[in-house]
Amino acid sequence: MIRQLFVDGAEGTTGLEIRERLAGRDEFHIVTLSEADRKDRAARARALNDADFVILCLPDDAAREAVSLIENPDTRVIDASSAHRVAEGWTYGLAELEPAQSQAIAEASRVSNPGCYPTGFLALVRPLIRSGLVPHDWPLSVNAASGYSGGGRSMIAAFEHGEATTAHRAYALDLAHKHLPEMQRHARIAHPPIFQPAVVRTHRGMLIEVPLPLHALPRKPSAQAIEAAWRDAYRDSRIVRVASEDMRAIDIEADAGTDRLTLRVFANAEAGQARLIATLDNLGKGAVGAAVQNLNIMAGLDPAAGLRL
Repeated sequence: MIRQLFVDGAEGTTGLEIRERLAGRDEFHIVTLSEADRKDRAARARALNDADFVILCLPDDAAREAVSLIENPDTRVIDASSAHRVAEGWTYGLAELEPAQSQAIAEASRVSNPGCYPTGFLALVRPLIRSGLVPHDWPLSVNAASGYSGGGRSMIAAFEHGEATTAHRAYALDLAHKHLPEMQRHARIAHPPIFQPAVVRTHRGMLIEVPLPLHALPRKPSAQAIEAAWRDAYRDSRIVRVASEDMRAIDIEADAGTDRLTLRVFANAEAGQARLIATLDNLGKGAVGAAVQNLNIMAGLDPAAGLRL
């Protein structure tokens, strides 16, 4: 059975890569619109309503508008924007988040792709919250850096054509980043984490770190206990890896060019401290890979089909 798929916003960074990943697959027929039709509301509405699946690669307001144009109850939507990540009636599209999350995605008509930063943060902390190793009201912080491709065409142009000359740019200094509600709700924590994001001079890649004072936590968990909680949570996943290499450093590009997500814990038992580190590709598991994975799940296919692992 061939499903009709419409990628709305297919000319953007995420949309182009989704089409690349699906090229050559015979489960889907990708509906394309001419440049004129892409700007025609009626033509877009027809494409949205004629499709079995729609992937929205649009700014938030445009994504909400696209959803409002869908009247066909059989059209199923994956939204790659941040418009619906905490919205009622939408299923959160991080299949590894909870034991039943993949089944919820499989049955959903509306799925919101996770943000790239929340993907790493949630993968690190949600199993620890669920198992009680970290209390739900613990004051968490997350330090993160992303390749500049996550900022879309304007940021790519700025970094690649000389306007942006910095190696490391910290931002969201008002502590009000739009990912915070998503992080708090889906981690099921009492307070939003202190989020310290940055963009760096590399095209792809992402490194997300959560520091933990193990000595101060009520259960004083060891690195081994943290790793065991992760291994239990992701034991059936081919996408999330728990690594135990003895490393002195990790490059932000460690998982660049892939759709996988790697978790590591580094600890100093004497100091009672740990650094939880996730690496992923901001355009892979952080965007395109997640959308293709969710599409596979919703269509009843192998979740890893077409992914770069």
